[in-house]
Amino acid sequence: MTITVDLNADMGESFGPWPMGDDAALLRTITSANIACGAHAGDWDVMARTMALAVENGVGIGAHPGLPDLQGFGRRRMQMPHDSLRNLVAWQVGAAQAMARQAGGAVRHVKLHGALANMCSEDAEMARACYEGALAADPDVIIMVLAATAQQTAVEALGCRWAAEIFADRAYNDDATLVDRRLPGAVIHDPDRAGARMVEMVKAGAIITESGAHISTPIDTICLHGDTAEAVGIARATRAALEDAGITLAQFPGRR
Repeated sequence: MTITVDLNADMGESFGPWPMGDDAALLRTITSANIACGAHAGDWDVMARTMALAVENGVGIGAHPGLPDLQGFGRRRMQMPHDSLRNLVAWQVGAAQAMARQAGGAVRHVKLHGALANMCSEDAEMARACYEGALAADPDVIIMVLAATAQQTAVEALGCRWAAEIFADRAYNDDATLVDRRLPGAVIHDPDRAGARMVEMVKAGAIITESGAHISTPIDTICLHGDTAEAVGIARATRAALEDAGITLAQFPGRR
Protein backbone atom coordinates (compact mmCIF):
# COMPACT_ATOMS: atom_id res chain seq x y z
CA MET A 1 0.00 0.00 0.00
CA THR A 2 1.39 3.40 -1.05
CA ILE A 3 1.57 6.05 1.66
CA THR A 4 1.27 9.65 0.46
CA VAL A 5 1.89 12.76 2.53
CA ASP A 6 2.23 16.49 1.89
CA LEU A 7 5.16 18.60 3.14
CA ASN A 8 4.32 22.19 4.06
CA ALA A 9 6.11 25.20 5.51
CA ASP A 10 5.08 28.50 7.08
CA MET A 11 6.55 31.39 5.10
CA GLY A 12 6.06 34.85 3.63
CA GLU A 13 7.00 36.19 7.05
CA SER A 14 9.48 38.88 6.00
CA PHE A 15 8.36 42.49 6.49
CA GLY A 16 9.52 45.38 4.34
CA PRO A 17 13.35 45.30 4.34
CA TRP A 18 13.54 42.77 7.22
CA PRO A 19 14.04 39.23 5.86
CA MET A 20 12.74 36.11 7.60
CA GLY A 21 13.69 32.67 6.32
CA ASP A 22 14.72 31.38 2.90
CA ASP A 23 11.36 30.98 1.16
CA ALA A 24 12.85 30.49 -2.31
CA ALA A 25 14.86 27.45 -1.18
CA LEU A 26 11.93 25.99 0.77
CA LEU A 27 9.63 26.32 -2.24
CA ARG A 28 11.95 24.04 -4.21
CA THR A 29 11.49 21.29 -1.60
CA ILE A 30 7.96 21.43 -0.16
CA THR A 31 4.57 20.71 -1.74
CA SER A 32 2.39 23.25 0.11
CA ALA A 33 3.07 26.74 1.52
CA ASN A 34 1.32 28.60 4.34
CA ILE A 35 1.77 32.27 3.51
CA ALA A 36 1.43 34.99 6.15
CA CYS A 37 -1.34 37.51 5.47
CA GLY A 38 0.00 40.67 7.11
CA ALA A 39 -1.40 40.41 10.63
CA HIS A 40 1.35 38.51 12.48
CA ALA A 41 3.95 38.91 9.71
CA GLY A 42 4.37 39.68 6.03
CA ASP A 43 3.07 42.52 3.90
CA TRP A 44 1.49 42.95 0.47
CA ASP A 45 4.82 42.92 -1.38
CA VAL A 46 6.10 39.88 0.50
CA MET A 47 2.80 38.08 -0.16
CA ALA A 48 3.04 38.89 -3.88
CA ARG A 49 6.64 37.64 -4.18
CA THR A 50 6.03 34.50 -2.16
CA MET A 51 2.87 33.54 -4.02
CA ALA A 52 4.53 34.12 -7.39
CA LEU A 53 7.36 31.78 -6.35
CA ALA A 54 4.85 29.20 -5.13
CA VAL A 55 3.06 29.25 -8.51
CA GLU A 56 6.40 29.02 -10.33
CA ASN A 57 7.35 25.93 -8.31
CA GLY A 58 3.95 24.23 -8.48
CA VAL A 59 3.48 24.50 -4.72
CA GLY A 60 -0.03 24.63 -3.23
CA ILE A 61 -0.89 28.03 -1.77
CA GLY A 62 -2.36 28.37 1.69
CA ALA A 63 -3.42 31.43 3.70
CA HIS A 64 -1.75 31.60 7.12
CA PRO A 65 -3.82 34.00 9.25
CA GLY A 66 -2.63 34.98 12.71
CA LEU A 67 -3.32 37.39 15.53
CA PRO A 68 -2.69 41.12 14.87
CA ASP A 69 0.67 41.04 16.65
CA LEU A 70 3.56 42.06 14.37
CA GLN A 71 5.91 42.87 17.24
CA GLY A 72 5.32 39.50 18.91
CA PHE A 73 5.20 37.53 15.63
CA GLY A 74 1.72 36.30 16.51
CA ARG A 75 3.02 34.14 19.34
CA ARG A 76 1.45 36.09 22.21
CA ARG A 77 -2.02 35.03 23.29
CA MET A 78 -4.73 37.65 22.85
CA GLN A 79 -8.33 37.56 24.02
CA MET A 80 -10.77 38.50 21.26
CA PRO A 81 -14.54 37.99 20.87
CA HIS A 82 -15.46 35.15 18.52
CA ASP A 83 -17.21 37.53 16.13
CA SER A 84 -14.02 39.56 15.83
CA LEU A 85 -11.92 36.42 15.30
CA ARG A 86 -14.31 35.36 12.54
CA ASN A 87 -13.82 38.72 10.83
CA LEU A 88 -10.05 38.70 11.41
CA VAL A 89 -9.65 35.37 9.62
CA ALA A 90 -12.05 36.22 6.78
CA TRP A 91 -10.17 39.50 6.18
CA GLN A 92 -6.79 37.77 5.96
CA VAL A 93 -8.05 34.94 3.76
CA GLY A 94 -9.64 37.49 1.44
CA ALA A 95 -6.33 39.32 1.10
CA ALA A 96 -4.55 36.05 0.36
CA GLN A 97 -7.11 35.14 -2.31
CA ALA A 98 -6.58 38.46 -4.09
CA MET A 99 -2.80 38.17 -4.02
CA ALA A 100 -2.90 34.55 -5.17
CA ARG A 101 -5.12 35.44 -8.14
CA GLN A 102 -2.74 38.23 -9.08
CA ALA A 103 0.10 35.65 -9.09
CA GLY A 104 -1.89 33.28 -11.31
CA GLY A 105 -2.72 30.85 -8.50
CA ALA A 106 -5.43 30.21 -5.94
CA VAL A 107 -5.69 29.67 -2.19
CA ARG A 108 -6.43 25.98 -1.66
CA HIS A 109 -6.06 25.75 2.12
CA VAL A 110 -6.08 27.80 5.33
CA LYS A 111 -3.91 27.18 8.38
CA LEU A 112 -3.96 29.22 11.59
CA HIS A 113 -0.68 30.60 12.90
CA GLY A 114 1.09 30.66 16.25
CA ALA A 115 -0.82 31.55 19.39
CA LEU A 116 -4.10 31.62 17.47
CA ALA A 117 -3.51 28.03 16.37
CA ASN A 118 -2.44 26.92 19.82
CA MET A 119 -5.49 28.47 21.47
CA CYS A 120 -7.78 26.87 18.90
CA SER A 121 -6.15 23.49 19.48
CA GLU A 122 -7.50 23.74 23.03
CA ASP A 123 -10.89 25.38 22.32
CA ALA A 124 -13.19 23.92 19.64
CA GLU A 125 -15.64 26.85 19.75
CA MET A 126 -12.85 29.33 19.16
CA ALA A 127 -11.55 27.16 16.32
CA ARG A 128 -15.05 26.99 14.83
CA ALA A 129 -15.33 30.79 14.81
CA CYS A 130 -12.00 31.12 12.98
CA TYR A 131 -12.91 28.44 10.46
CA GLU A 132 -16.31 29.99 9.83
CA GLY A 133 -14.44 33.14 8.81
CA ALA A 134 -12.29 31.17 6.37
CA LEU A 135 -15.28 29.28 4.97
CA ALA A 136 -17.21 32.52 4.49
CA ALA A 137 -14.43 33.57 2.11
CA ASP A 138 -14.43 30.16 0.36
CA PRO A 139 -16.79 27.33 1.36
CA ASP A 140 -14.60 24.79 -0.47
CA VAL A 141 -11.25 25.77 1.00
CA ILE A 142 -9.38 23.01 2.87
CA ILE A 143 -8.83 23.74 6.57
CA MET A 144 -5.47 22.46 7.80
CA VAL A 145 -5.76 21.43 11.45
CA LEU A 146 -3.43 20.31 14.20
CA ALA A 147 -4.20 16.61 14.18
CA ALA A 148 -6.11 15.08 17.11
CA THR A 149 -6.82 18.44 18.80
CA ALA A 150 -9.89 20.64 19.28
CA GLN A 151 -9.17 22.03 15.81
CA GLN A 152 -10.04 18.64 14.33
CA THR A 153 -13.18 18.48 16.49
CA ALA A 154 -14.25 21.83 15.00
CA VAL A 155 -13.83 20.85 11.34
CA GLU A 156 -15.57 17.53 11.87
CA ALA A 157 -18.55 19.38 13.35
CA LEU A 158 -18.57 21.88 10.47
CA GLY A 159 -18.45 19.13 7.84
CA CYS A 160 -15.95 21.08 5.72
CA ARG A 161 -12.90 19.81 3.84
CA TRP A 162 -9.87 19.43 6.08
CA ALA A 163 -6.36 18.03 6.32
CA ALA A 164 -4.56 16.74 9.42
CA GLU A 165 -1.11 18.17 10.14
CA ILE A 166 1.82 17.06 12.27
CA PHE A 167 5.09 18.94 12.91
CA ALA A 168 8.60 17.87 11.96
CA ASP A 169 10.28 20.48 14.15
CA ARG A 170 8.10 20.54 17.28
CA ALA A 171 7.73 18.21 20.27
CA TYR A 172 4.31 16.98 21.43
CA ASN A 173 2.42 16.79 24.72
CA ASP A 174 0.28 13.75 25.52
CA ASP A 175 -2.90 15.63 24.48
CA ALA A 176 -1.49 16.16 20.94
CA THR A 177 -0.81 19.86 21.58
CA LEU A 178 2.65 21.29 21.00
CA VAL A 179 5.15 21.62 23.83
CA ASP A 180 5.45 25.28 24.84
CA ARG A 181 8.31 26.97 22.98
CA ARG A 182 9.68 28.25 26.30
CA LEU A 183 10.46 24.70 27.44
CA PRO A 184 13.67 22.81 26.62
CA GLY A 185 13.36 20.50 23.62
CA ALA A 186 10.16 22.09 22.35
CA VAL A 187 11.75 23.00 19.01
CA ILE A 188 13.72 20.35 17.10
CA HIS A 189 16.80 21.72 15.34
CA ASP A 190 18.47 18.52 14.10
CA PRO A 191 17.40 17.82 10.46
CA ASP A 192 18.20 14.10 10.65
CA ARG A 193 16.18 13.67 13.83
CA ALA A 194 13.27 15.58 12.31
CA GLY A 195 13.26 13.38 9.21
CA ALA A 196 13.52 10.11 11.15
CA ARG A 197 10.68 10.97 13.53
CA MET A 198 8.39 11.93 10.62
CA VAL A 199 8.97 8.56 8.93
CA GLU A 200 8.21 6.86 12.25
CA MET A 201 4.99 8.83 12.81
CA VAL A 202 3.69 8.54 9.23
CA LYS A 203 4.28 4.78 9.18
CA ALA A 204 2.66 4.40 12.61
CA GLY A 205 -0.29 6.62 11.69
CA ALA A 206 0.20 8.33 15.02
CA ILE A 207 1.66 11.32 16.81
CA ILE A 208 4.47 10.13 19.07
CA THR A 209 4.73 12.34 22.14
CA GLU A 210 7.71 13.22 24.31
CA SER A 211 6.63 10.53 26.79
CA GLY A 212 6.55 7.92 24.02
CA ALA A 213 2.75 7.73 23.85
CA HIS A 214 1.16 7.04 20.44
CA ILE A 215 -1.93 9.09 19.50
CA SER A 216 -3.58 7.51 16.45
CA THR A 217 -4.53 10.08 13.81
CA PRO A 218 -4.80 10.61 10.08
CA ILE A 219 -1.65 12.36 8.80
CA ASP A 220 -2.15 14.33 5.59
CA THR A 221 0.66 16.85 5.84
CA ILE A 222 3.90 17.57 7.71
CA CYS A 223 4.89 21.11 8.69
CA LEU A 224 8.14 22.85 9.42
CA HIS A 225 8.61 26.48 10.41
CA GLY A 226 10.27 28.68 7.80
CA ASP A 227 11.58 31.16 10.38
CA THR A 228 14.04 28.74 12.02
CA ALA A 229 17.69 28.79 10.97
CA GLU A 230 17.57 25.07 10.11
CA ALA A 231 14.35 25.23 8.08
CA VAL A 232 15.83 24.41 4.66
CA GLY A 233 17.96 21.62 6.08
CA ILE A 234 14.98 20.14 7.91
CA ALA A 235 12.83 20.34 4.78
CA ARG A 236 15.44 18.58 2.65
CA ALA A 237 16.23 15.95 5.27
CA THR A 238 12.55 15.24 5.92
CA ARG A 239 11.74 14.92 2.23
CA ALA A 240 14.74 12.63 1.65
CA ALA A 241 13.87 10.45 4.67
CA LEU A 242 10.26 10.07 3.55
CA GLU A 243 11.20 9.23 -0.05
CA ASP A 244 13.88 6.77 1.11
CA ALA A 245 11.17 5.06 3.17
CA GLY A 246 8.98 4.69 0.07
CA ILE A 247 6.54 7.44 1.08
CA THR A 248 5.22 9.59 -1.79
CA LEU A 249 5.18 13.40 -1.50
CA ALA A 250 2.11 15.12 -2.98
CA GLN A 251 -0.41 17.85 -2.13
CA PHE A 252 -3.28 16.67 0.07
CA PRO A 253 -6.73 16.39 -1.54
CA GLY A 254 -8.65 17.23 1.66
CA ARG A 255 -11.02 14.95 3.54
CA ARG A 256 -14.47 15.34 5.10
